Amino acid sequence: MKHKFYFITFFLLVLFLMSTSIFAQKNEPDKKQVKPALLVIDIQSEFLKYMSEDDKKFGMEVINGAIYMFRQHNLPIIRVYHTDPSWGPKPGTEPFEFPKSVIIKDDDPKVVKNFPSAFQKTDLDKILKEKGSNTLFLCGLSSVGCVLATYFGGMERDYKVFMIKEGIMSHNSDYTNVIKDICETVSFETMIFLLEHIK
Repeated sequence: MKHKFYFITFFLLVLFLMSTSIFAQKNEPDKKQVKPALLVIDIQSEFLKYMSEDDKKFGMEVINGAIYMFRQHNLPIIRVYHTDPSWGPKPGTEPFEFPKSVIIKDDDPKVVKNFPSAFQKTDLDKILKEKGSNTLFLCGLSSVGCVLATYFGGMERDYKVFMIKEGIMSHNSDYTNVIKDICETVSFETMIFLLEHIK
């Protein structure tokens, strides 16, 4: 009789542990798959001339490198342009455009904004959702202006956001270094590593 009691107790304990294990598995939050997009922000001829030469030295090369790597992995590249309705630069003019050395394509989605954040009163969030993107890599200018505003705009909308450390620039390289210290940044090499290990 005593053995029977122990057996029933053991059996019930096993059933309990199995049921709690299954319950725990069902209630585990789904881990989001990382789905990156690259935002190339405001590297227009009108604004580039005001950027620090120290920042520009490698910045434009890194931006082209990031575009190339995202292209290799068939990941979205969104080009962002700024214009002010009262003073420009006017769309369709040379000052408005990216330099011809930038390896963007006409079929890369394009966002034109009138505010510092690329999310404010634009279709950027809609485009990213259509692409299934949940992680953003930012490059361009200015690190203390539109890139920074877009960084926080993405965070407010629950995107995981990184700046590409060598691919951001401003009018003062010291200011850019402060932004690198206070925001989530990744080096170009780390970005490549992450892209190559995304499932």
